[in-house]
Amino acid sequence: MRSQPVPAYPAAGDTTSAVLAIGRPDFPNVLIDTLRRQADVGHCMVFALTRAGAARCLLDAGNIPIGGDLGAAYAGQFHESDPNRDALFEREGGAPIMLPAFAPRMYGARYRKIFFQDSGIVDKCATAIWTGDTCFYVNFYRLAAQGRFSALQRERLEAIAPAIAASVARHFQHTATPDRTLAGLFASCAPLAALTPREQEVCRRILAGFSSEAISKDLGVSLHSTLTYRKRAYERLGISSQSELFAIVLRLLACSLN
Repeated sequence: MRSQPVPAYPAAGDTTSAVLAIGRPDFPNVLIDTLRRQADVGHCMVFALTRAGAARCLLDAGNIPIGGDLGAAYAGQFHESDPNRDALFEREGGAPIMLPAFAPRMYGARYRKIFFQDSGIVDKCATAIWTGDTCFYVNFYRLAAQGRFSALQRERLEAIAPAIAASVARHFQHTATPDRTLAGLFASCAPLAALTPREQEVCRRILAGFSSEAISKDLGVSLHSTLTYRKRAYERLGISSQSELFAIVLRLLACSLN
């Protein structure tokens, strides 16, 4: 089955916390919390696959007690019989993709028993992104107690897939803290680098979730000054909202993976 491209970098939605957790030890917990808020995801697993045939389980977070065993089994043997493998390996480059919709008949009997029947998984969605020779394969699962993903939940996962895939890849490729990651983007990447130092300080705090009042207090300036710096920064960037600012950062993060 062929993979389906997803729109590049849609509105940021509620993925801010996951992006800002890149490089932190609590990234897995922040990621699963974000996925639960967006689409009531029960479990998330991330695998790194290479064109040379290697596979590793990088992340196992959520409600499946035997998740670690499943990750080891997949990385050790079953990645070779994953029906999504062809869809993954026919694509390359930095564009995140959504994998074909889940259907139990896609999988062999032994695969179904181990990964779905024994674990209680009843539904999954998946996205992936290639960075060089490594594919970061991100899987979202629903358990029997939850039932299958609704149409709305699938739409939400498809909408945030580019941000989630890029965040996962960035996290496992780099160990820089989120603040340093953002600092690097503002220091060297257009259009953020074109902002004045004070405009950058304001924008970085906007991305971190500060209110205008909190930014004013943190920087020791008046609220009027904060609002002025924000207005000027948005004008320079050609945007009008926080979500558009966040979309710029997501695009730059994804581009830096290549």
